[in-house]
Amino acid sequence: METKLNLANEWDKTFPKSDKVNHRKVTFHNRYGITLAADLYEPKDVSGKLPAIAVSGPFGAVKEQSSGIYAQAMAERGFLTIAFDPSFTGESGGEPRYMASPDINTEDFQAAVDFLSVQDNVDADKIGIIGICGWGGMALNAAALDTRIKATVTSTMYDMSRVNANGYFDEEDSENARYEKKKALNEQRTKEYKEGNYVRGGGVVDPLPDDAPFFVKDYYDYYKTGRGYHKRSLNSNEGWNVTGCMSFINMPILKYSNEIRSAVLMLHGEKAHSCYFSKDAYKNMIMNSAYKDNKELMIIPDAVHTDLYDIADIIPFDKIEEFFKANM
Repeated sequence: METKLNLANEWDKTFPKSDKVNHRKVTFHNRYGITLAADLYEPKDVSGKLPAIAVSGPFGAVKEQSSGIYAQAMAERGFLTIAFDPSFTGESGGEPRYMASPDINTEDFQAAVDFLSVQDNVDADKIGIIGICGWGGMALNAAALDTRIKATVTSTMYDMSRVNANGYFDEEDSENARYEKKKALNEQRTKEYKEGNYVRGGGVVDPLPDDAPFFVKDYYDYYKTGRGYHKRSLNSNEGWNVTGCMSFINMPILKYSNEIRSAVLMLHGEKAHSCYFSKDAYKNMIMNSAYKDNKELMIIPDAVHTDLYDIADIIPFDKIEEFFKANM
């Protein structure tokens, strides 16, 4: 079992530390033997068993960014929380680095539930998860699989299967386009195997071109500026491996989302380029479902994609708190 990780001792988050919570680093392992690193937040001056929440995302971010903001804010509201780095990224283990997997990354959420379930100060019957951006899709996949998860929140959710298979806004949704994409990726695999190394795909483009699409400018404003830059964030630096996300092309992670019996709250910005992911996922989740009464889609007026990463006045923390307390 892989256990040795190099964890930062200093507070190196993109947000200030709250004086209302206790914080410490923890580790846990998934069923593939990968050791995951997490920040644990718990409200001060509390006793007894607490409801707990595991948080991860955005896709290509680290726990020192958006997921830590959510975890700390929910700890201020009475929950024990962890924000974790997924396998192969951040301070978590897993080799080779900078790979993503619909299976392993869903497992990461389940491993977080494993960890929370055995903590002495956690009520194992009151565990929820929050997935941000691409980890919103993984959170839904975990909720469809793990009956221990009592409530799930997705924020500014990406369906990584859909965007990898179809491109942005489904502009590459054809058999031929997918074939050409797979052909290029498999040629890259041969080249990398021969040379014995993996090539990084590049993070958010920098410098920012004048004619960059709005969503690229949106990402730049978060990942490449003092607002959200972090030295371990893939999006802030050299990105995923070129072949790191290819298995998402034919892995429909939301296939059984309409069988989720537990409660789900989906949050998305009205003006986010990605809003169609949540709208369509919610529609499919409640279609022909016997469990739609505890599902909700909340559209945040005027908000763009990264507004829900870190802007406390826009993230509906009161709503999230109310949702978890009502459903766990």
